Amino acid sequence: MALHLTPRGLHYVVAVAEHGSIQAASRAIGIAASAIDRQIKILEERLGVLLFDRMTTGMSLSPAGEMFVVLARRWKADENRILSDVKQMQGLDMGHIRVVVMDSLVNGLVPQFLSKMAERYPRVRIDVDVVTPDGAVTALEEGHCDIALAFNLRPQRDVHVLWSADLPLYCIASPDHPLTSSTKVALKDVRDHSIVVQSRALPIRRILEARHSSMFSDGPRLVVTNSLQLLKYLVVAGSHIALTSEMDAAPELLEGRVVAIAVTGINMPSQNISVAINSHRTLPRIAMVVADILAQEAKTMLEAVRARS
Repeated sequence: MALHLTPRGLHYVVAVAEHGSIQAASRAIGIAASAIDRQIKILEERLGVLLFDRMTTGMSLSPAGEMFVVLARRWKADENRILSDVKQMQGLDMGHIRVVVMDSLVNGLVPQFLSKMAERYPRVRIDVDVVTPDGAVTALEEGHCDIALAFNLRPQRDVHVLWSADLPLYCIASPDHPLTSSTKVALKDVRDHSIVVQSRALPIRRILEARHSSMFSDGPRLVVTNSLQLLKYLVVAGSHIALTSEMDAAPELLEGRVVAIAVTGINMPSQNISVAINSHRTLPRIAMVVADILAQEAKTMLEAVRARS
């Protein structure tokens, strides 16, 4: 039987919110619908507000219910940390760690990190969510993750950076692309070719656009996407080039499927990649071990990419 330290009512509210009705929540968590309904009504009576808007098509959270779900998820995160620490006090390497990462890293760095964790700490559960850099900060601030591996994290008091490295901007192209005949390329030369660029959801696009808006004029030679996997696919295929960092394309660079060309004459601050945690939270020891392994794997991959150049 699973051990739950969080009050049952919180579990039931989250279940109904996630599944859209009491009946669906009942089937999902194996608790009688009447018990779920009773607990929710008790909470509503004590609070003096409705947690759900009840409709013929199901139930949706009220504003008060949304606040309750945020509270429930924070309590659940605290529960996971307490259980993890208790297991470690018993001499067991166990825990539940939530990590947020960037889309471009899911076909290289992240699988290597997860393989290392499975080898060293097979009883540690790792949840991985793909978010934007802005989303990584939000996840840290709101306690939705324990560790963030992200590009261009904004400096702020709630984020404590454990490891970071600067990332110059490169033009990434397939090995047989005309631009790869040179070791350096000017921005004006990049504009002469079909280019795939990041959407405004990513800071690198906003930084580039603020300084070089002409790069993003609408036209048939421009593809815009929020998927770094699609961006890399188009570059590997040879149909497009991209402006991004060496870490974005690390697996492809190490395999020789793309080439990184230094960009000259471009006025923009250096990007970075960071492993960070919430500066106001005390993480269990196993979480700090996980963060150290993640940082070491990122550092090793970056060094391997630069050694190949």
